[in-house]
Amino acid sequence: MSRNSSDTRARILDCTWNLLESGDKKVRMSDIAKAAGITRQALYLHFPTRAELLVAATRHIDSVKDVDARLANSRAATSGRERLVAFISAWGGYIPEIHGMSVALRAMRDSDAEAAAAWDDRMQAVRHGCAAAVQALAADKVLREDLNEEAATDLLWTLLSVENWEHLVRDCGWSQLDYESQITGLAEAALLATA
Repeated sequence: MSRNSSDTRARILDCTWNLLESGDKKVRMSDIAKAAGITRQALYLHFPTRAELLVAATRHIDSVKDVDARLANSRAATSGRERLVAFISAWGGYIPEIHGMSVALRAMRDSDAEAAAAWDDRMQAVRHGCAAAVQALAADKVLREDLNEEAATDLLWTLLSVENWEHLVRDCGWSQLDYESQITGLAEAALLATA
């Protein structure tokens, strides 16, 4: 890909991000093309479908915000409990930074299959992180005996939902520190075997 093409692609992704975070519930390809200063035809050369563009935009945000660096402690953890705590910290601390995009995609998902696909793609990435933490707990033999890995992943994924963060931090006025501390405690109580 040429430098010019890479620059245009990055500009398209940044414009998509900005438009979605503005709260508009129906961002059209023509809106994105206009914001990026290109024609709709040029936009479709970079992203043949709106779904591809929305998924790419969410992944672009992860790249710009260096999600891999945020997950480094979780991935390098030497115990299951350490991995669980590090993953909760990484994801819990990331939610406020991607909240605007999450609100936009969730608002559109009932009437917009592409927005639903983009949101589902990112939430499956979170679920993958939950599964990795649960697998580490199981490998250490500290996962509750009455939970299989799939059920434990379901529980952790639900605890870490953006909606739960919204209820506790936005609606109830919890601090981010309190949210992360309490969610970590809940996850440990829900998943770890008692000694």
